[in-house]
Amino acid sequence: MSRILIVDDDPHVRNMLECVLRKADHDVETAENGKDALQVQRERPVDLIVTDIIMPEKEGLETITELRKSFPAVKIIAISGGGRIGPAQYLRMAEILGADRTFSKPFNPSELIAAVDELLAPCEE
Repeated sequence: MSRILIVDDDPHVRNMLECVLRKADHDVETAENGKDALQVQRERPVDLIVTDIIMPEKEGLETITELRKSFPAVKIIAISGGGRIGPAQYLRMAEILGADRTFSKPFNPSELIAAVDELLAPCEE
């Protein structure tokens, strides 16, 4: 069973993603912001992180940068509803900083599950 960390300041989004990923047989942990996410990753490492971009404390782009530096093997999916400039620019920057996949909110949960499964699939020799 893969361990996944969901990072989003919106409790409704966190709960929805947690429910969807648990139903897909993943062990799920949550955090409200990037600061808490980095602490979780240091103490109880996960295989994949789903992070929002716009959050208080430590936003998603900064979190992705720190994760790539300290935990280069962790898989990262960035999600964003956009804020002032729309999600496309934030998500493009997330890709540049090292996100493996990106999704604009709202997104289809089945597409997220497919991306999670693909990213966590064992490498074929």
